[in-house]
Amino acid sequence: MVHTFSVYVDNKPGVLNRVASLFRRRAFNIESLTVGHTETKGVSRMTLVVDTDEYGARRLEAHLYKLVPVRRVEDITTHPSIARDLALIKVAATGEARTHVMQLVDVYRARIVDVSPESLVIETTGTEDKIDSLLEVLRPYGVVEMVRTGRVAMARGAVPARRRPMPIRAADARGDVSNCSV
Repeated sequence: MVHTFSVYVDNKPGVLNRVASLFRRRAFNIESLTVGHTETKGVSRMTLVVDTDEYGARRLEAHLYKLVPVRRVEDITTHPSIARDLALIKVAATGEARTHVMQLVDVYRARIVDVSPESLVIETTGTEDKIDSLLEVLRPYGVVEMVRTGRVAMARGAVPARRRPMPIRAADARGDVSNCSV
């Protein structure tokens, strides 16, 4: 089963490496990883997607909490949530093919963000299935290049799935996380 974790971490150098190394050491493959700022200054949010069973998910959550830069972990897999992916797709399109591609873009509620004489760049946001579907219908026209962000997810409702306080750590005062445990 695919599990989605929201991990709140201190926005410090090396934190991404610590989290990714934890998954590597435990032999878990990260299917998707996105990182961005949060509403709290100095805190970033990682959305990690991992294919594991329930036991593995609980183990990962426990190990994540042991990392000093980690403030909060939420497994939002079983909670009502919203998940989106962003993709930029460059398609070879000239002449009549360009018209067909533009019609497909409209059907998928995507948009064209760049036009050149020999190609179009399409931006689309949605579920992974929607993006996969758009990609399949564009393949016959010639997909030149594609990049995807990975999944970002958020629990529905006013309060996150399981709210734990984000404590202020001693490392916050010093700004030094070199002695953090893993």
